[in-house]
Amino acid sequence: MAASCQRLPSGRRTAAVRSLVSEHRDLVTPVVRGAVLLFVVMCEMYRDHSVAVVIPVYNEAQFIGDVLEAVPSFVDRIYAVDDCSTDETWTEIQRYASRVESTPSTTTDSRGVESELTSDGGRREASIVPIRHDTNTGRGGAVKTGYKTAIDAEMDLVAVIDGDGQMDPTILDRFLDPIVADEAAYTKGNRLDNPTQRAQMSSWRLFGNALLTGLTRIASGYWEMTDPQNGYTAISTAALQELEIDRLYDGYGFLNDMLVHLNVNDIEIKDVPTTAHYGEEESGIEYRSFVPMLTLLLISRYLWRLQLKLF
Repeated sequence: MAASCQRLPSGRRTAAVRSLVSEHRDLVTPVVRGAVLLFVVMCEMYRDHSVAVVIPVYNEAQFIGDVLEAVPSFVDRIYAVDDCSTDETWTEIQRYASRVESTPSTTTDSRGVESELTSDGGRREASIVPIRHDTNTGRGGAVKTGYKTAIDAEMDLVAVIDGDGQMDPTILDRFLDPIVADEAAYTKGNRLDNPTQRAQMSSWRLFGNALLTGLTRIASGYWEMTDPQNGYTAISTAALQELEIDRLYDGYGFLNDMLVHLNVNDIEIKDVPTTAHYGEEESGIEYRSFVPMLTLLLISRYLWRLQLKLF
């Protein structure tokens, strides 16, 4: 069956298969028709798990299209969350989404998520779901919106890939496999064990990452974790639902705060060796101000975690 699934159209074109079955419903029995539709649905999944990818994006009009194109075909939903960009990012997202028939488009503010439904109350089948914030909330705020939307859509696995082109979507399976195999419920990328990757980083960035790795280990309790600022992640929806998503930090400290909340809920995590592709994109992190701010956040989260764990 696996080989046959590979020859079927990807999840972005299965609407055509469903339409064809419906058009010729008088030529096949209900049992055969149901079997065909079930087979199509199974082939849209990854090892019997539905997969959503959240792409938080802010002013990445130059890169977002390539990222959307590179997402593997086994992904069921792509939530492209535009965090109130001031360039043509939203236009690019809509342009790519319009290639998919009946793609729902939604807008939201930082207070909640609004999703478009079909006339019968069901969620439309679509690959790319554009979501736009009315105000800029920060990377964490954009990811939180995607998480909530994926939970609402009853996805099994939710990955996060940034829209700046630094992360390779084609290796997404490396992040999903440990979760599917019950080795972990949350996976995250790790660039710092790769000498080639370290060589591409400035001395200040290396120092900042090393410092933040140490501080995040202490605050979160995950002593074997490295590269906490790596935003390439995946999580099971079951684990995600154990977290108080609204309490997570909205800004760039989101990833570190996420680890603390995961530990409080005794959720197993795993680092996944990965690389980053550095090009013309510009980082939104100013380490000289970010490191002191995050240090204070981690101190407060450390004390919070200890209080919950010990008392």
